[in-house]
Amino acid sequence: MDQIQTVVIGAGVVGLAVARRLALQGREVMLLESADAFGTGTSSRNSEVIHAGIYYTAGSLKAQLCVQGRKQLYAYCLERNIAHKQCGKLIVATSAEQCLQLSGIQAKAAANGLLHKDALRLLSKSEAQAMEPALQCEAALWSPSTGIVDSHGLMLSYLGDFENAGGLLALNSCFESASLVQEASVNHFVVRTVDGTELLAQELVNAAGLSAPDVATKIEGTPTAGIPKAYYAKGNYFSLSGKSPFSHLIYPVPEAAGLGVHLTLDMAGQAKFGPDVEWVDTPDQLLVDPRRGDAFYAEVRKYWPGLADGTLMAAYAGIRPKINGPDEAAADFCILGPQALGVTGLVHLLGIESPGLTSSLAIADRVLTLLTPHP
Repeated sequence: MDQIQTVVIGAGVVGLAVARRLALQGREVMLLESADAFGTGTSSRNSEVIHAGIYYTAGSLKAQLCVQGRKQLYAYCLERNIAHKQCGKLIVATSAEQCLQLSGIQAKAAANGLLHKDALRLLSKSEAQAMEPALQCEAALWSPSTGIVDSHGLMLSYLGDFENAGGLLALNSCFESASLVQEASVNHFVVRTVDGTELLAQELVNAAGLSAPDVATKIEGTPTAGIPKAYYAKGNYFSLSGKSPFSHLIYPVPEAAGLGVHLTLDMAGQAKFGPDVEWVDTPDQLLVDPRRGDAFYAEVRKYWPGLADGTLMAAYAGIRPKINGPDEAAADFCILGPQALGVTGLVHLLGIESPGLTSSLAIADRVLTLLTPHP
């Protein structure tokens, strides 16, 4: 049986960031990926937004890791010349009722550490329209530290760092099961892949994204009682044919399960709208029903009444790896390490939805801390 110090399951943006961090720290790391390429799941089907850290509950992991990770991510992209843009975003209120929500959003952002140059600024209708003449709103919040990133370029850079540090990416290596074994009071994990390969590892990190709760229940000899159930919230995206009239990201006031049908831009300035929220039973339901575009037109026209008929094209869909159901409050990231699990060397990363990409470097630091013995 091949022996390795650390196995990381899942080569999405978070798994790559974690494997990179552990390899750079000097560990011998193998990264297992079930697909034939890295980053083909949730990581390749999102908005590519660098989030500021606005909406999350103060003190939550999402708030802490997003704010920390955003700073790290901008610095990393500058250092590695990865395509990104700190374009900022407007959170727009299109009714008097929504205007009342803006001060609460502003206060939540401040509680999360968005202060000084990162602080949200309340704009009047005229101030917002001076920035974006095509915009219709009653008021808005300006978030200067929100941005966009080339997520594939970012993952490619993480992979390069990982491999340069001696890490090994194993594609087409689907996790099947694992067992905890103890020898002389030292934990090891026998990790099995579908093709019959067995690895003996001292540490195991579950960064399997949509499959992470399922993976967590397949590690024999470890506690599974506290593992949350997986839920799948599909997000459909529609692209705009023609030139975008906007140069900043435009977000409506948040709604249940998501942030509303917002307008984001790619690095070429092309506009896309979404995601919406469509709860599905399995994570493979990725086709976009063009008929959902009818609802997109109605939502987008609340803040952009100039959207012309026939200009929205079904683009792609992604699945949020939720650990809360449709009628439950949004769950925080669930990061279970050796102390929480009572198992040395084991970390589960569960429910790592947005802002997972923004938080990826901070999550990686957190995993390293959890795996590092403290006196």
